Amino acid sequence: MNLTPPAPHLQRLVEQATGLGPIRVAVADAAQSEVLETMREAQGLGLVEPRLVGDPEAIAAICSDIEWTPAPDWMVPAGSGIAAAAKAVELAREGKADAVMKGHIHTDSLMHALLDKELGLRVPSERVSHVFLVDVATRSRLLGITDAAINIAPDLSAKAQILQNAINLFQLLGVETPKAAVLSAIETVNPEIVSTLDAACLTLMAQRGQITGALVDGPLAFDNAISSQAAADKGIVSAVAGDADILLVPDLVSGNILAKNLEYLAGATAAGIAVGLAVPVALTSRADPVPARLASLAVAALMHHRRPITPTALHPFEASLHCAPQPERACYPLAK
Repeated sequence: MNLTPPAPHLQRLVEQATGLGPIRVAVADAAQSEVLETMREAQGLGLVEPRLVGDPEAIAAICSDIEWTPAPDWMVPAGSGIAAAAKAVELAREGKADAVMKGHIHTDSLMHALLDKELGLRVPSERVSHVFLVDVATRSRLLGITDAAINIAPDLSAKAQILQNAINLFQLLGVETPKAAVLSAIETVNPEIVSTLDAACLTLMAQRGQITGALVDGPLAFDNAISSQAAADKGIVSAVAGDADILLVPDLVSGNILAKNLEYLAGATAAGIAVGLAVPVALTSRADPVPARLASLAVAALMHHRRPITPTALHPFEASLHCAPQPERACYPLAK
């Protein structure tokens, strides 16, 4: 089999995950060439045991084109994209899948199913968020960008939870004390720029133990966060500036632009994962190549093996004082 590896830092995660045994992955609306090529490679590596949810005839036709013959019991018939999303979530909720993967479906349709109060995969008191793990050739390690896919305009409380989710993920992946930069347009507090106020609050929250497990600093502009030279030129003295592992962006739009800028202009590969749910969810763009999707599956597998969560332990969704008072519609984009 001619496998196409992800970028080197992500490839190490793939290698780690393949040694742990396959996980059952429910692919919501699997009838897309890149999706099925990813599952073929992942299954060949022993990374996954697929559950291909969607139109069986369309899936079979694409599988024939890519010369892959899935086992009959890997096929899970479902109707439209919305029906496929609901079925994939149902498999995870019933303990028949260990993770969910986005197929050829809009993010909003999948998120509706994942966040359904009665039939979804929400966990009480947990905020759902997304992390891009970006492998850039000019960096010696992965760069996390959050949240660029789910929470549209998070308030301070939501940002604290999004940041904690990313910290927890990095620790699970082996970074004991990640460095987190809270981004804005400038590195000083300006009351006219709300993101600088949020960044200053988050920095203090980390110092007071309200956010744990990381060194947090902000506000920092993007250049100050990733370039030690830029930080030095501006006289910024910080354990995070110029050496960040995690970039907490002000909102979904800025984060999405940043991640895709790195992908399309800097040749980066970005794995995408949704966290805060009962099972890991590999959440990539429908335009992402196979290496990015394969790396996303590897992260999902590592999450499952290193911090397994039993879907049967789910409780009906309950409101929590720890959750930001944002409407559910603020938790996913309209379309993608």
